[in-house]
Amino acid sequence: MMSLVYDFDVLVLGSGPSGQKAAIAAAKLDRRVAIVERRNMIGGVCINTGTIPSKTLREAVVYLTGLNQREMYGRDYRVKDDITVGDLSARTSHVIGREVEVIRSQLQRNRVRLLTGSGSFFDAHTVSVDDDSGRETKVTAEKIIVAVGTRPARPSTVDFDDRTIIDSDGIINLEHVPNSMIVVGAGVIGIEYASMFAALGTKVTVVERRDRMLEFCDLEIIESLKYHLRDLAVTFRFGETVASVERHPRGAIALLESGKRIAADTVMYSAGRQGLGSDLHLENAGLEADNRGRIAVSESYQTTVDHIYAVGDIIGFPALASTSMEQGRLAAHHACGEPTRDMQKLQPIGIYTIPEISFVGRTEDELTEARIPFEVGIARYRELARGQIIGDSYGMLKLLVSPDDGKLLGVHVFGTGATELVHIGQTVMGCNGTVDYLVDAVFNYPTLAESYKVAALDAMNKMRHIHRIAT
Repeated sequence: MMSLVYDFDVLVLGSGPSGQKAAIAAAKLDRRVAIVERRNMIGGVCINTGTIPSKTLREAVVYLTGLNQREMYGRDYRVKDDITVGDLSARTSHVIGREVEVIRSQLQRNRVRLLTGSGSFFDAHTVSVDDDSGRETKVTAEKIIVAVGTRPARPSTVDFDDRTIIDSDGIINLEHVPNSMIVVGAGVIGIEYASMFAALGTKVTVVERRDRMLEFCDLEIIESLKYHLRDLAVTFRFGETVASVERHPRGAIALLESGKRIAADTVMYSAGRQGLGSDLHLENAGLEADNRGRIAVSESYQTTVDHIYAVGDIIGFPALASTSMEQGRLAAHHACGEPTRDMQKLQPIGIYTIPEISFVGRTEDELTEARIPFEVGIARYRELARGQIIGDSYGMLKLLVSPDDGKLLGVHVFGTGATELVHIGQTVMGCNGTVDYLVDAVFNYPTLAESYKVAALDAMNKMRHIHRIAT
């Protein structure tokens, strides 16, 4: 009996972080690979409207406002007085263009065929690719990896116009920097944008139905961030829900369920994200998505149809570019029958607020709830020569240390370079290192990395003090 001949060994839907890595990993294993992506969306949401534009925008804001230099040169210091959307978008466009070039080059170099258009299932082994001009092509593949990602969730009760009432994707299309803004939702995306616009001088009000923001983070770190944002004139309305938003010629008015009315030039909804599973005609392949458009998978990223995999934001938590890349690689290896190790459980979280937050491991609240004893070691940037040099007097690094064996239980960083610094702690934890290693290690001076030694000594001295009293 003849075996079926497919157009490709592996077909990937979507070219975001998970799709790219899946396609390239399969190509490295000598498979015939194709990737389906819409025109002008190479790199997916990550490159075009999400992670890369938002982080580039943040960098432009920090530079142009001179925010990080005000400790040295006074609160009125600015690199540019009248910052326009053009100033911000110039840097963003440059970075997006370069990143798209890099991805195209990587795909070509690895002989991954790029099929331009929107893909959907015709049957379990066949995908229809609509090239946006109405022409449809059908391609077959032995293995299919779904990596189509998400879009911002849009409540049906809200009248979005992408000018006055926008979602997080619409931020980069604003025509001018608003004087005032309401951010609905204090999740990661909402708080990142709230901090950026506050730094630009926009009067920001954050409305959040929960009692605190970023509740998965260390409470002390969040309190520090909240203090800084309030210093930039951000108003927080916790425990409040937006009932409706009225659009007017000169702005918008948000009516809260408590009866309060808040006026602003722009309202940005950050209400989570919706998986794009519902756009794929999954039923033709014997699959289905949940009510958030997400696809359920096994530990090896297989769907209920064995030869179809799903990776990235479309499978839900943690929905980070960093974890998605690794999911794509692991799924491709599994699909090609190549042995792999499981993804490491220890994954850092980076939040690109101004200032940054990053952590790895557990929080004080989690350890307390689990009745796991810990000692805290803290280093404050203002005590470090490097902190004084760069003008960061508010940053801090916190180590949570087991008093039983000296292992690191959590590392939490707030301030300049937090998303880079956290990887030192991640590496020590991943290698089962102890606080002794950090106490004995020699760090370059002056650096922010030196904060690990300072925090380790702080924790060690506290543990030694308890031991001295107890014996």
